[in-house]
Amino acid sequence: MFAMTLWLGNTAYLYISVAFAQMLKAIMPVAVFILGVAAGLEMMSCRMLLIMSIISFGVLVASYGELNINWIGVVYQMGGVVGEALRLIFMELLVKRKGIKLNPISLMYYVSPCSAICLFVPWIFLEKSKMEGNGTWNFHFVVLTLNSLCTFALNLSVFLVISHTSALTIRVAGVVKDWVVVLVSALLFADTKLTIINLFGYAIAIAGVAAYNNHKLKKEASKVPSETPADGESISLVSQANTNTER
Repeated sequence: MFAMTLWLGNTAYLYISVAFAQMLKAIMPVAVFILGVAAGLEMMSCRMLLIMSIISFGVLVASYGELNINWIGVVYQMGGVVGEALRLIFMELLVKRKGIKLNPISLMYYVSPCSAICLFVPWIFLEKSKMEGNGTWNFHFVVLTLNSLCTFALNLSVFLVISHTSALTIRVAGVVKDWVVVLVSALLFADTKLTIINLFGYAIAIAGVAAYNNHKLKKEASKVPSETPADGESISLVSQANTNTER
């Protein structure tokens, strides 16, 4: 599922802008909640249904305001969102049934090699021939290296922030990061054209995400003992939804 998230999510950038892709990612809590209800991990309630409706409405408004919408890119991005939601659900099932304790660094240690294998197999059949047809392979080694370093720094920073503060801090930082990505991409990339409808819809979606985060934090706080967890202790998988998706 992690490989599926990377493949479909990266492919979406060939068709839609970074800002619009970030707006579509705001629907992640909806996918996690729906699949969580189907797996028996979440309970349907009027409050959660209202929050999910707000997020969905915000994403729809943001999509309506997109000037150069490409439905192929939207499908790829939604596929990546579903893949990430399934990954989180499967990991939560694994943790609850097996009692495995994993922090973000340990998680990447086990998941990354498996993801590499899952991406390597379809690459042979779908992309290798295209790369050979173009002649010389150009991997942009410097760009890929910097990308990998940023990914590692992201996971390390998430672990350190949660270890020294709380999940609330990383959730608030995630919302701020989302806005920064949208606004900076609009300044850096010529294909990104933000409209008032875009921003209004995204603001609605982010408000719904904030309400969802607040609800989940209150729910988690009611289950956690009063003592502070030690470094390296397990952290909620759902709290990583806004931080472990971008690669």
